[in-house]
Amino acid sequence: MKRGGNGATGSRVAASKGVAFSKSPVLAVSLPTWRSRVVLFVLFASFLVLAGRALWLQGVSNEFLQTQGKSRYQRTLELPATRGKIMDRNGQVLASSVPVKSIWAYVEEVSKSSLAKRRQLAKTMGMTELELRKKLDSDRNLVLLKRQVEMDTVDAIKKLNMAGLDIRPDYKRYYPQGEVMTHVVGFTNVEDKGQESMELAQQKTLVGTAGSRSVIKDGRGRFVEDVGLSQEPHDGKDLTLSIDSKLQYIAFSHIKGAVEKFKAKAGAAVVLDIHTGEVLALANWPTYNPNDRRMLTGDQLRNRVMTDTFEPGSTLKPFTVALALDTKRVRPATVYQTAPGHMVIGDRTIHDSHPKDLLTVSQIIQKSSNVGMAKIALPIPPQEMWEMFTKSGFGQAPKFGFPGAVAGRVRPYKAWRPIEQANMAFGQGISVSLLQLARSYMIFARDGDVIPLSFQKVTELPLGQRVISPQTAREMRVMLESVVGPEGTASQAQVAGYRVGGKTGTAQKVVNGRYSHTKYIANFVGIAPMSNPRFVIAVMVDEPTTAAHTGGSVAAPTFAALAASALRAANVQPDSSVTNIIIPDNPLEESM
Repeated sequence: MKRGGNGATGSRVAASKGVAFSKSPVLAVSLPTWRSRVVLFVLFASFLVLAGRALWLQGVSNEFLQTQGKSRYQRTLELPATRGKIMDRNGQVLASSVPVKSIWAYVEEVSKSSLAKRRQLAKTMGMTELELRKKLDSDRNLVLLKRQVEMDTVDAIKKLNMAGLDIRPDYKRYYPQGEVMTHVVGFTNVEDKGQESMELAQQKTLVGTAGSRSVIKDGRGRFVEDVGLSQEPHDGKDLTLSIDSKLQYIAFSHIKGAVEKFKAKAGAAVVLDIHTGEVLALANWPTYNPNDRRMLTGDQLRNRVMTDTFEPGSTLKPFTVALALDTKRVRPATVYQTAPGHMVIGDRTIHDSHPKDLLTVSQIIQKSSNVGMAKIALPIPPQEMWEMFTKSGFGQAPKFGFPGAVAGRVRPYKAWRPIEQANMAFGQGISVSLLQLARSYMIFARDGDVIPLSFQKVTELPLGQRVISPQTAREMRVMLESVVGPEGTASQAQVAGYRVGGKTGTAQKVVNGRYSHTKYIANFVGIAPMSNPRFVIAVMVDEPTTAAHTGGSVAAPTFAALAASALRAANVQPDSSVTNIIIPDNPLEESM
């Protein structure tokens, strides 16, 4: 009480001295007043910012929040479209898409799985543990683990019962005829994009438009509700080719057999429909299996029918002769002196393989005389020869939309020297593809005009472009038929029961800037049957290494076997009663 009394007395004493309690030095504030006001203002402003943000998120930006929420439980699945089928002219399927699956992963959820399960997943998919870990290290929430997974593998993955895996519909391209048709059809990659041949050329037609579907998933990544279809998928259009599967197999078998028989580096063959310009068969060897491309090489990939160019040799001789006939410079019976079997032009000498004496124009084609061809060609103005070659399609880029087709080379006529003009008359100094060469012979088979080629089935006959007169074309067919007779250079091209005609060619390959005397390209282009032409068939064998290496001994018999099978397969009626083929003991070979 005494202490309390003293305190009260002290307060009264202070008050009696005129000093307020709040002004006591003990309670005096040492900070300036403005600082407290600033703190109060900052707190008030922060409150306003938070209130404004809350209003923004809950009112103005409500859609954004809903979207973020949906991303936690709603997924949009892509619905792949089926790529269109590729079929031959008779409706036989050459390429189709078979259903498989693609495996996707939600990174966060899959990463929570045990190490043992992740290892088993990698093993099941045929991946290494490192490859799987790299995919799961992605910054994205959803990653693709593997495409085009077969159904048995998918079943094994499902048995792992892993959360976060998304198994989606997918398609894989399948090619029933494999290596036989691959250079025509081509193939696609895992993204369903065409990579070669018609798969690439007709990508826009074949590919469809993918659709989408929204679904809701639970906490374990399982889909529990189908929200609805957002966009319907649209499948690609089917494609009907001009190819006849029967003729394709025939061409493939014979060209493969020729390469093996003559121990050649490669070979190619093409069959054209004379009336429509349709490519009925296109075969190459070596080839590859489009269903298993793990060991694919560039040599197998090459479509030699249209990507490889070569000097055609004697198969080009009929074009200069046709020009001379068409311009009335010569007649089939016009005689030329070809003795002594060689001819000097400038500083060069050209030779005949089998020197003759007097030869008619028809015999110059039949015996394949270089000297005779030079004498026919040199009086013709170079521009006229150049125009004949270009009208025939040489040196012109093909316009049928097939990828990789080359134009070949015909040098400008203003730069031709006499020796060069003579060489071009018998197929040197000019380069063509086998497809160009085959198409050019349609001029003789079609009574003087040429039509566009097509790799798709033709419903209307195309219009032709006149190159030579019908009379000249008929005269050329007579000469070409004589070439395959016993006295011609292609006696081994005869076909029992059918009249055929054509021309052989043996081109010396250029090695290090010089014509090789050991490496050749043997070729033959023929028309069958001659009474009512139906097919143009061209054959090329690259670098035969047997004793037989010329067009007459390598390409001609290959043509004969192919033509015989093709004519019978197409039910073409025989037009000849001759069934016994006469081949001389020492058949003539064309001059090189």
